[in-house]
Amino acid sequence: MPTVPEPHEVRQVAESFGINAERYDRARPTYPAALIERLTNGRDVLDVGCGTGIVARQLQAAGCHVLGVDVDERMAELARRGGLEVDVATFEAWDPGQRTFDTVVAGQSWHWIEPVAGAGKAARVLPPGGRLAVFWNVFQTPPDIGAAFDEVYRRLLPDLPIVSWAQRTLDAYESFFDKTSDGIRQASVFDRPERWSFDWLREYNRKEWLDQLPTLGGHNQLPAAELEALLAAIGDAVDAVGGRFTMGYTTVAVTATL
Repeated sequence: MPTVPEPHEVRQVAESFGINAERYDRARPTYPAALIERLTNGRDVLDVGCGTGIVARQLQAAGCHVLGVDVDERMAELARRGGLEVDVATFEAWDPGQRTFDTVVAGQSWHWIEPVAGAGKAARVLPPGGRLAVFWNVFQTPPDIGAAFDEVYRRLLPDLPIVSWAQRTLDAYESFFDKTSDGIRQASVFDRPERWSFDWLREYNRKEWLDQLPTLGGHNQLPAAELEALLAAIGDAVDAVGGRFTMGYTTVAVTATL
């Protein structure tokens, strides 16, 4: 049986999100205020895999000075238009020079980074007591519409490797959390990693959900006709439950101090 590559080994996917950076910035969810508040003890922040600056803008609004690092010039350019300074590089190869930061964060991006090398690079730019915090927004679709979404994917895109919309999605993310914690431990410079968890809800109407769907990993590389058919069928599924639904989210952070 062929070995399934780790996400950080599939660079073409990691570097594909800038295909429509404006849509990504508009449609992707932000992060809960309770998480942002816990990240603002230090004022100088490095945002790894900053994308269009979704996390960075929240931190800037809370009074932090933020530098972003991202692999995609298209995403970086949009972030710069929003006032963020961005270096374009893979984090593993990025040269920080003499720069240091109170906090290193990564929102929805750490799985694209080799976990041990990433933790080591973060340690290089943190002072004693500095914090590494990497986090993901994990969705939990209501059971009825989750089952309807799964039926659409089975019918139209049976080979697209995505998490089932109907299953308990946190279980599918456990490997991300575990590998991140293991990478932090193997770097041998951080305190014991811990997890923070924040539950929240967001309501989507049909238009909002169909705007976000093409930004998900793998979807932005679909042929136009396949994506159009998928969006039409998913739109029908949302219409069938009244044209809107409430998505449950859990934001999970894996974090440690130097």
